Amino acid sequence: MAPRGTVPDMTSTAIEVLDHPLIQHKLMRIRDVSTPPDVFRALVSQVAGLMVFQISRDLPVRDVDVETPLETTTCSRLAGPVTIVPILRAGIGMADGITSLMPEARTGHVGLYRNEETLEPVEYYCKLPEDIAAGPVFLVDPMLATGGSAIAAVRLLEARGCRDIRLVCLVAAPEGAAAMAQQCPNVAVFTAALDRQLNDLGYILPGLGDAGDRIFGTR
Repeated sequence: MAPRGTVPDMTSTAIEVLDHPLIQHKLMRIRDVSTPPDVFRALVSQVAGLMVFQISRDLPVRDVDVETPLETTTCSRLAGPVTIVPILRAGIGMADGITSLMPEARTGHVGLYRNEETLEPVEYYCKLPEDIAAGPVFLVDPMLATGGSAIAAVRLLEARGCRDIRLVCLVAAPEGAAAMAQQCPNVAVFTAALDRQLNDLGYILPGLGDAGDRIFGTR
């Protein structure tokens, strides 16, 4: 990975920026330092739902026969269970928006925090459905900074047999996107914005601050 503060070569980085006007409008308000925690939480939830609506277009389906009031017809249903896995704690702010769209989805949780000295992820909690590998997994975290937490979470999911993993974040740094492309090339990465760089403390610029603190009003 390139040193923090520089923009690495992105030519081989697989990341999709969702530039839908509604997503970008709401992201503008999320970035605004004057946005209060209650509005911030609502916007994060809304953007997460809009993003997953777009990236769930290719979820596998199967045909089923359904009896309408008039006749039998063939319809489509999801071929397997969908699981949402927020990376604690900030990822919780995105999970609600996705479950409002897909209330039938299960929710697992992965607890990781960043060591502020080494910037490496430290696992402290992991609770996932036993059959999580039976369907696609939406791994959600507002920030893709160094990529360390996302990569660690992907490794936990892969160890349980997951193969269809989709990382969803609000903003990403080029350094984190490049790390994901190198370490987890089979994971699709979706973001609302690819920002400029990381600063010397590992925070995304221009970013949106500490997403967890802004969601929960802890700073």
